[in-house]
Amino acid sequence: MRILLVNHFPLEGSGSGVYTKNLASRLLKQGHQVKVIVVDDEVVINTTFPVRTILYYRFPCFTTHPKSNQTFYTLSQWEMNEYLRKFKIAIREEVESFKPDLIHCQHLWVAPYAASMTGLPYIVTAHGTDIKGFKSDKRFQNIALEGARDAKKVITISGQVNKDVKRYYDLPEEKLELILNGFDEGIFKPLDLDRNEVLKSLVTENTDQINYIVNFAGKLTKFKGVDLLIKAAKIYEEEIPGVITLINGHGHLKGELQKLAEKLNIKSIFFLGNQTQETLVRLYNIADISVVPSRMEPFGLVAIESLACGTPVIASDAGGLPDFINNRVGKLFKMGNHRKLARKVIDSLQQNDKETKGTYAAKYALNNFSWNRVVQELTTVYKSVLPGKEVQINENSYGSTDLLGKRI
Repeated sequence: MRILLVNHFPLEGSGSGVYTKNLASRLLKQGHQVKVIVVDDEVVINTTFPVRTILYYRFPCFTTHPKSNQTFYTLSQWEMNEYLRKFKIAIREEVESFKPDLIHCQHLWVAPYAASMTGLPYIVTAHGTDIKGFKSDKRFQNIALEGARDAKKVITISGQVNKDVKRYYDLPEEKLELILNGFDEGIFKPLDLDRNEVLKSLVTENTDQINYIVNFAGKLTKFKGVDLLIKAAKIYEEEIPGVITLINGHGHLKGELQKLAEKLNIKSIFFLGNQTQETLVRLYNIADISVVPSRMEPFGLVAIESLACGTPVIASDAGGLPDFINNRVGKLFKMGNHRKLARKVIDSLQQNDKETKGTYAAKYALNNFSWNRVVQELTTVYKSVLPGKEVQINENSYGSTDLLGKRI
């Protein structure tokens, strides 16, 4: 098959970007022809598959991204039209030159609408943040609905996303396909590491005095609940000697969160900034627990990545997290309650969950959430929607209307 993958974001720094990168790599290894369209502020190079970059300085996001804090909701009407026009042109030209059998778009947003104008069959993966965008900006709703309606299939990555897509996009049950997200098993796995050596490259504190590590990875934005973790840290560091909290990620709330930690006089919390996957693997491995305190979480890929490295996860009972976090691999706490989160952290460290649950957690992740499984399920969907006839491109539909249907 020849598959054109389309995403609104770079291949690094977002869950859908990592999803696209992993999918393209695996499809290529299976012998399929792949090309990727992404939005980035620089040309993408050094990939094993061809990439077309839609260049966009401070590209818009649903929440935040390590490369941009601008959201779709701040775009002017002209900027919205220009954004859509760029997608129409890129997809049209790649359909004509690459000649894909199928288009696979990420997010129920602008790209599916542009793909619908090609006449080619296309599917869409809903990642959850697109639903947040749908609810937040009514200006995009019509094209999001049209892109969803004309898709052959809409893939949902968790039970929560599946419910939300049904609720907001009014799609028939037979169009939806629940395929739980996966992690890169070639990267995220248990490693034999010297904890002190890893820490010395990241923190300035005397690592010999550290007994426990609590780890967070994700965007520094409200729905990720990092403020809840900071408030919980104030409680558990007073009860557990030698515990430190590592916060990995980027976002517009970084300054505010640092001020909160200072206000609470938390002694051992470190903001490490955005980290590469290679560094995150090391951090997951040396951590005693990972915390995912989200107020809303479409899936929670970082939780799976931590489990794959043999580290239990304490997560909120929000969104897609209860789909796979259970007492055998970690603990759930009541979303929004930092005191209950603190209690779960204390219990996990005192009960030595890393030792008792870590080995099973790694096997659990590998057996249920590897990308091999995801690609197998996706290629089955691809084959089910491919037609046995030629496709005609509607040349007149490109660049002819704006988001509101006006001539441009």
